[in-house]
Amino acid sequence: MNVIKLLKTKDTVKYIYSKNTLRQGLEKMRANSYTAIPVITKEDGKYVGTVSEGDFLYYILDVGSEGMKEQEKYYVSDILRKNFNPAVRIDVTMDELLERAMQQNFVPVVDDTGTFIGIVTRQDIIKYFINKQN
Repeated sequence: MNVIKLLKTKDTVKYIYSKNTLRQGLEKMRANSYTAIPVITKEDGKYVGTVSEGDFLYYILDVGSEGMKEQEKYYVSDILRKNFNPAVRIDVTMDELLERAMQQNFVPVVDDTGTFIGIVTRQDIIKYFINKQN
């Protein structure tokens, strides 16, 4: 089984740029009712990480805030956690994909150059294995 059959491609997935302000990131997450979202570079589309609602909250609590306007001077790249929700390459095995999905709700997928090409959701992986059994 090739992961490409489970892939939700970049053009169908919401993501934010590492140079978006915290306010822009929060607004996009809220508009889409996400609890976590992939982060890529605007220049070349490289996957740099994932941010969660908690990442935003902890950062705001750490630096203090006088409102959402204040969050325009900070960037999403300021709150990225190292090695949180790491990406897999397109040639990942289904076993490795399943292992990753046990730890995270979605698995970011990149090509050989690290360019973000989409995600595979935990739900899609579970459906794959259920259908495989039938």
